[in-house]
Amino acid sequence: MALIPDVVKSLRKTDPDSDSGSNLDIVIESGAGAEAGHTDEQYTEAEAEVVDAGAAWGADVVLHVAVPSSEEIGKLRQGQVFISHLAPLTSPDTTKALKSAGVTSFAMESIPRITRAQAMDALSSQANVAGYAAALLAAREAGRFFPMMTTAAGTVAPAKVLVLGAGVAGLQAIATAKRLGAIVSGFDIRRAAWEQIASLGGRPLELDFIPDAEDEGGYARPLTEEENEKVREALAENVKKQDVVITTAQIPGRPAPTLLTEEAVRGMQPGSVIVDMAADSGGNAEPSKPGETVDVDGVKVIGPSNLPSAMPTHASQLYAKNLENLLKLMVGEDGSLSLDFDDDVIAGACITHEGKIRNERAAEVAGEKGADDADHEVGDSEDAEEEADE
Repeated sequence: MALIPDVVKSLRKTDPDSDSGSNLDIVIESGAGAEAGHTDEQYTEAEAEVVDAGAAWGADVVLHVAVPSSEEIGKLRQGQVFISHLAPLTSPDTTKALKSAGVTSFAMESIPRITRAQAMDALSSQANVAGYAAALLAAREAGRFFPMMTTAAGTVAPAKVLVLGAGVAGLQAIATAKRLGAIVSGFDIRRAAWEQIASLGGRPLELDFIPDAEDEGGYARPLTEEENEKVREALAENVKKQDVVITTAQIPGRPAPTLLTEEAVRGMQPGSVIVDMAADSGGNAEPSKPGETVDVDGVKVIGPSNLPSAMPTHASQLYAKNLENLLKLMVGEDGSLSLDFDDDVIAGACITHEGKIRNERAAEVAGEKGADDADHEVGDSEDAEEEADE
């Protein structure tokens, strides 16, 4: 859910002595918060107006969660502001439809990865939720205890868990699996991430035969094909010892890198589990399919879709705060809308405006030339291309 009642209260600013809030009138689509644990009555108590779906789409600023359908874009009018996940690097039809509708759109994936925008970074907040949910999913599907158990019938050894990728999602998966009592290892091609893995109680899988793959911005550089092959060979040998593997490596706008070949998966023990968090973008495990569980010689390869939705209460809480912090840059104290395109965050997150595609990379993907002043790329993605948590 894009807004929760507590954030509605903050945006309403009903206390004249309070410095918080923005004097906004909030309209909420009836029933929209139900599955995140928020009733229409709670929104009414927070002084939002609960309306039918059609009326909600008439707001000056429309807040949304998932990539909109063509039908939803058809509900928008020229000049409206639309804030949502938009997949600008993989969904060119969405970008072109928003441009044609004359909508000013902002992609939550495109928030620049700079210090002052961290509180608006939905990629990180939702990756945190997804990493936690992935570890719980793995524990449920593994058919074995994660912690060591000493019982009258004997001692059960703890599960062995390997997490591939130590971005936000991977680090959360490591921390959660460790709290559940598993023996946890983590892998990342950046040497600096090895220390982060160790700080959470995991054992870094140190592949010293490839040079450090961290670039100047702290992100991972692309590996050569020779380096990739060596990594896959080393991982294939290591996963034979694991009960659970959680993969998190994704590249914005590109297919996810293949880390585990089908042969490597077949080398695991029957009953083992792989949770491939990159299944929607091609998968880190070769046999994975989005939204499905594939059996490979007794190994479960799970390709979950939209893992944050498995934790709707806190996913909504974090996403709503991301949106609130972004809105604070767009709205004055009197509640009026004011878009400052000299602001790096506003300019960087904007995909379409005044019938043009402002974002350079989104324009390239859509096969069109962007606006002349579009000098911000999606989420600084030249640096972020290889970051494992997206």
